[in-house]
Amino acid sequence: MTKSGLISSLRYIFPALMLMLMPMAATAQTEAPADSDSVAAPNVIQRIIDSSDGNVEILIDDDLMEKILTPPTSHKKASTGSRNTMKPGINKVSGYRIQVFSDGRNQHSLESRARARGNAITARFPKYRGQVYTFSSAPNWYTRVGNFQTASEASEALVELRRSFPSFADEMRVVKCQIIVVK
Repeated sequence: MTKSGLISSLRYIFPALMLMLMPMAATAQTEAPADSDSVAAPNVIQRIIDSSDGNVEILIDDDLMEKILTPPTSHKKASTGSRNTMKPGINKVSGYRIQVFSDGRNQHSLESRARARGNAITARFPKYRGQVYTFSSAPNWYTRVGNFQTASEASEALVELRRSFPSFADEMRVVKCQIIVVK
């Protein structure tokens, strides 16, 4: 880590240190002198400045210092080619879905129409059961189908769906979004 990075990291420690020292400074300032002729004791901050010539040494535990100096790890997943690397289990990766419904008119019936479109697709194509996503992003409702890792897989499925549902084939399109892949 660079010197400026260390200084940037430590900028959060100094205000906390100052807050801890302030009650001591206030106490030191409010103490009454033993006799009226003596000068009041200087406050804690002034004593630190005087005794250290303006330099303050902060002792930090080695474990904490390692955490401060270690750069944060990236949470981005590395990709190999067009496929994302995946861990065993459920993975959210960049991929494609087929949007089969998108509408913002007739607000009172949007949700039911969006869900009906998804139900019609799963009735004819059971392989999409569990892969129909109906959601709202005000004022529109959307229904998207599938979890395709490549655009070519999504395009092949789009052709199949358009052929099976000609009444709303013009509304269907491939969209890039986060998909769920179980490995």
